[in-house]
Amino acid sequence: MNDRNLLGPWIRRFLLEHMVAERNLSLNTQASYRDTLTLLLPFAAKLGDHAIDRMTVEDLSPAIVRQFLEHVERDRKCSGATRNLRLSAIHSLARFIGMHSPVHLCWCGELRSIPFKKTAKTLVGYLEKSEMDALLAAPDRRTDQGARDYALLLFLYNSGARADEVAKLTIGRLRLTEPASVRILGKGNKTRVCPLWPKTSSVLTRLVAGRDISDVVFLGRTNQPMTRFGIHRIVTYYARLTTKSFVAMKDKRISPHSIRHTTAVHLLRAGVDINTIRAWLGHVSLDTTNIYAEVDLEMKAKALASVDISGLPVASHRATALPSLMAFLKQL
Repeated sequence: MNDRNLLGPWIRRFLLEHMVAERNLSLNTQASYRDTLTLLLPFAAKLGDHAIDRMTVEDLSPAIVRQFLEHVERDRKCSGATRNLRLSAIHSLARFIGMHSPVHLCWCGELRSIPFKKTAKTLVGYLEKSEMDALLAAPDRRTDQGARDYALLLFLYNSGARADEVAKLTIGRLRLTEPASVRILGKGNKTRVCPLWPKTSSVLTRLVAGRDISDVVFLGRTNQPMTRFGIHRIVTYYARLTTKSFVAMKDKRISPHSIRHTTAVHLLRAGVDINTIRAWLGHVSLDTTNIYAEVDLEMKAKALASVDISGLPVASHRATALPSLMAFLKQL
């Protein structure tokens, strides 16, 4: 057996040479691709009755990959989006092998011909201003832990940062003097700057007092850096407390990412332009940020209230109002 046909060396080159040295992909992307292969390889070895260290490239056949994707959805109860994420990693591996080994071009083409599944577009969830205020009021700020949890919730709302970004935030990235701001290291190792409200700046000043600039901002009970899972646990804990007295929130799935969505919607309602919100959240494409314009029912209701029963804006000339009305209706 030619060693060039063995899958193991290709996997090693893909993970170390391609993803790290050539592409310099983010740690999250590297972890996602690694996790896909951690699930795929034992599944393929068992299905094909091969020793995993002696599997060849052709042993990872399109038929086996399709069965793996079905296993991801049916047995692991993952969504179509997760299924597509796993397939994206497999496509990337096939492309890498095909680029460096012409004898495997046919195999590469067959694997990359496996299509992504069309998934339903779901509306993002967010909190109304009164609901967000209730969530912020939940921690007992008289205790050290409650003060930290309040600072965490307030920072999530102020910055719209992802849980992973907050977990890795160090004190040196905070500017707590006027004008207060924070430098957030986001996806793709890209840094963005977000302004901090005076209240957020004041709370964070007390939280990090007397600590080194290399320390992370948010620490757990044992003074170890919090993880994104710990941040998620804190948000869901206070969400459960809040829903006991705020029934309107009962059916909402509240997480650090839904607070991120809340930040975007509230910025939009405050009149902040969509491109500024894109930079605020660290989106690469403006198309990603535009979803918030689609989900904000309050802004649509206000626009509808300014239209009379004939379909023309109140207190405006019919001839000049028609183009703007048509543009408005396209956004509904």
